[in-house]
Amino acid sequence: MFSTLKNAWKIPDLKKKLLFTLLIIVLYRLGCAIPIPYMNAATLESASVFSTGIFQYLNILTGSAISQATLFALGINPYITASIVMQLLTIAIPYLENLAKEGEEGQKKINQYTRYVTVALGLVTAIGYYQLLKANNIILDTGVFPAIIIISCYCAGSALVMWLAEKINESGIGNGISMILFANIVSRLPSFGAAIIRLVTGQQTIGENATKIPIWLGIIIVILAIALAIAMIGFIVWMTNSERRIPIQYAKKVVGRKMYGGQSSNLPLKVNMVGVMPIIFASSICSVIPTVGAFVNPAKGTFWYKFFEFFGTGSWFYAIMTFVLIIAFAYFYTSISFNPVEISNNLKTQGGSIPGIRPGRPTAEYITKILNRITLIGAILLAVVAVLPMIINICSGGSLSALAFGGSSIIIVVGVVLETIREIEAQMTMRHYKGFLG
Repeated sequence: MFSTLKNAWKIPDLKKKLLFTLLIIVLYRLGCAIPIPYMNAATLESASVFSTGIFQYLNILTGSAISQATLFALGINPYITASIVMQLLTIAIPYLENLAKEGEEGQKKINQYTRYVTVALGLVTAIGYYQLLKANNIILDTGVFPAIIIISCYCAGSALVMWLAEKINESGIGNGISMILFANIVSRLPSFGAAIIRLVTGQQTIGENATKIPIWLGIIIVILAIALAIAMIGFIVWMTNSERRIPIQYAKKVVGRKMYGGQSSNLPLKVNMVGVMPIIFASSICSVIPTVGAFVNPAKGTFWYKFFEFFGTGSWFYAIMTFVLIIAFAYFYTSISFNPVEISNNLKTQGGSIPGIRPGRPTAEYITKILNRITLIGAILLAVVAVLPMIINICSGGSLSALAFGGSSIIIVVGVVLETIREIEAQMTMRHYKGFLG
């Protein structure tokens, strides 16, 4: 990985892309530190609402911006949700489906609609976030003008984050959404380090009575957590690099006095072909209802309290829905990123075929069958890694809430690193860089 980055740094245009991506990430992290007016800093610092439930997860995805009520408190979530909505509507609405088939011009139109949806979702989320801050006495002035200023700032912040993500897609390296989430999760490492120090020094408390965890137990927890994280990283890397190779045989043909073809090759199908996007999208969908519940904050014992508790991040239903949606989005993304019919036609044009399978439609059906099996295996493995920490937290009665979203965070971080390195290697291969190919 480091040798790939070192070689990429020697190529001027790749170096510019890397520096541009780094610049965007730095600008984004600066926006996460810009304060919003009318905030009570003392109340905000002591507010416990951001340390439990869905806000604990949102705090990870926004790099602590939501708990600090800064400009980018809404993070990339409105843009993610808008992207999901537009991609689903592209399948359901014929007009959008036709736009998607028009190539670059049609995609520009869809991107434009995605921006409109992002702004709308940002406005709705900003209003809900303002009500949450107001309910917790974090806002100093609750008048109409301060409300307009605060909501406008958060709505503009979400639009600016969307613009930064698109700039990474256009001129940088990697996927903009993934890179911003990666930066947010990595920015939380110092707080994780501080939590480890509290555990091994006996300063960490647990439960409503603030009972201190013994030093020996804290050390055991840290060792197990580190071992689990290393095991998950190794498993994710293995899963990402695993592939099913379909043998391809090219027919011999004579051109003039020379004979071409006759070689044997293979068609590699990745077990985890779609990377981290199913995790990101599934988490965003599952967090919608818990986020609404956190904003509404219904009274205990009421119907709505039980409703939002059923869909809450500490419930079995949340874990099951996350598991199911990861598998569903894995199939969805595979279907839009890999076309067996197109692969079959290309093989037929180039004189290639799968041994024992007729060219054309039978080849496409065979590739589809193999692809569905591979996708199912990869999606289940991905879902297990993401959901396992949630199950451990539920079985512990919620005492390990900090661990609940660790699986998703590790998958996103490792997945983004592997995807970025893969993209760099692909661009280096296109440039026939001798330092890489040799």
